[in-house]
Amino acid sequence: MREKIKKGNAPSKVARKETFHLNLMVLPGVILFIIFNYLPMFGIIIAFKNYNPNLGILGSPWCGLDNFKFFFTSQDASRVIGNTVMYSVVFLAVDLIAGVGLALMFYNLRSGKALKFYNTVVILPRFLSAVIVAFIVYIILNPSYGLANQLLTALGFSKVQWYMKPQYWPVILTVTHVWQTVGMNSIIYYASLMGLDENLLEAAALDGANKWKQTRHVVIPHLVPVMVINTILAIGHLFSGDFGLFYQVPKDVGMLYPATDIINTYTFRALQNGSLEKSTAVGLFQSLMGLILVTLTNAVVRRISSDNSLF
Repeated sequence: MREKIKKGNAPSKVARKETFHLNLMVLPGVILFIIFNYLPMFGIIIAFKNYNPNLGILGSPWCGLDNFKFFFTSQDASRVIGNTVMYSVVFLAVDLIAGVGLALMFYNLRSGKALKFYNTVVILPRFLSAVIVAFIVYIILNPSYGLANQLLTALGFSKVQWYMKPQYWPVILTVTHVWQTVGMNSIIYYASLMGLDENLLEAAALDGANKWKQTRHVVIPHLVPVMVINTILAIGHLFSGDFGLFYQVPKDVGMLYPATDIINTYTFRALQNGSLEKSTAVGLFQSLMGLILVTLTNAVVRRISSDNSLF
């Protein structure tokens, strides 16, 4: 009887031992996550206080929602919120289309060496800092000797003062964003395509489906779950933006604020002026909106297709 009990318990002991080792591997990441993501959440109360460094966070007097009123009643609120949401929606759509399109091209590329080369080329910009990206953009858009103005003058057009014309910057920032991020986005979809059953494509070809119909009816449906998850996560950032892109690339030129100023850059300038409590309030607003949008979007997706929902 004892031998049977030992034999019956043996698998569970092995499983517990394996689980212990896996948990031990995850532990450093969990500790770092708690230290850098959860413990700092204590500072959220600064958003509801008239913060005084001499009194500290707990000693500073409460001010209710006054720090939120500063942002929502300011004349810049509608502009920065509008810019943030507009760019986020455009980036979401462009990232989805460009990422899937590039992944499909990689998937249909049969040369292994060419695939490695193109993957390296498109991913490389993602590892460049915002300062380097801003310098590259400035080389192209320099008012005096930039490549863009040299090309315009060679074609008989007059030079453009790019850093004084806000109407051009929605396109400039979108192109810069796509150039920097499309490579990594495409790799996510390409990795998903590696799990596609080739027999499905062969069966479709036997049924007379050409390359376009195979892509439309077999490949794209295979990518839908990944596309939905990426879209849900991107919607959570509708009220946020890439600070480096919107601050470094336009060089924080005041004349370009109507087209380049977003919540993140606006908050940073408030922080520079010593308004820690006001910037914290705006940051809390962004986080809450992100949480609400992700939850609502996921609920809609779960109602339509529970298999594709995030949680």
